[in-house]
Amino acid sequence: MKAKIPRIASSEITSPELYADRRRFMQLTAGASLASLLPTGLWAADKLPSTANPAYLLSEKTTPYKDVTTYNNFYEFGTSKEDPARNAHTLKTRPWTITVDGEVKKPKTFDIDALLKLAAMEERVYRLRCVEAWSMVIPWLGYPLAELIKQVEPTSKAKFVEFITLDDPAQMPGELSQVLAWPYTEGLRMDEAMHPLTLLTFGLYGEVLPNQNGAPVRVVIPWKYGFKSAKSIVKIRFTETQPVSSWMQAGPREYGFYSNVNPSVDHPRWSQAKERRIGEFFKRETLPFNGYAEQVAGLYAGMDLQANF
Repeated sequence: MKAKIPRIASSEITSPELYADRRRFMQLTAGASLASLLPTGLWAADKLPSTANPAYLLSEKTTPYKDVTTYNNFYEFGTSKEDPARNAHTLKTRPWTITVDGEVKKPKTFDIDALLKLAAMEERVYRLRCVEAWSMVIPWLGYPLAELIKQVEPTSKAKFVEFITLDDPAQMPGELSQVLAWPYTEGLRMDEAMHPLTLLTFGLYGEVLPNQNGAPVRVVIPWKYGFKSAKSIVKIRFTETQPVSSWMQAGPREYGFYSNVNPSVDHPRWSQAKERRIGEFFKRETLPFNGYAEQVAGLYAGMDLQANF
């Protein structure tokens, strides 16, 4: 059961705009925890305690909280960008467990609340880029997926990690459609999953994840297109062979396994060379690996990134 938290007057709750200002101040103070300097009344219910990690705090302006939580791709709740915010109230995030099995020495089933405590929670500001040529900058809360992986001790046969999300049309009405094969599945190579940028994510903007953003737990892989970041995960499986993701199955000519942000590889129906940041009018140049080339390009050394899109 979720712990009861005393109600706080709305006048005392920090707005997302003030929160963004606080984050920017934290960047200027080398990641010092401003939260400890604020009156406790400024924190709303359903907050996640975390420490801002200065290594992952961008100088770019964060996308407004309202846009982050009302303009979403989450086909389990509908195919329009507004559907998830309208329909995701049907999702029940407690009780919730994640089963981790496959090529591991210590398969486990984690309760979501135990998973929250597995490692220290960090705030990281990451870009999120979608194939429809739009992007956001979001302060995510979580810890490296590698922390969970270490708990189950993958065997030498574990070459890939597969993520399987909730399959329950009663809670996710979009699954009544045939737009994708359900449950939604995604996958990473082991070195991608172990990379310190890959975040097991429980919140954003200092709060627990809203349902429409992938509650109660998702992954965020900032150098890949947003659809690689599986939401509402219920199972993680380690495999010797490359998994076939839902989007690969739906459109293999359009969606490859790697799905790295590569401005020189167009989607068959639109260019990826430019993107529009939500809230901005003019488009900007799309950056290779979504701006994280320095950190991740070495993972793909020697690969043909047009053939392996």
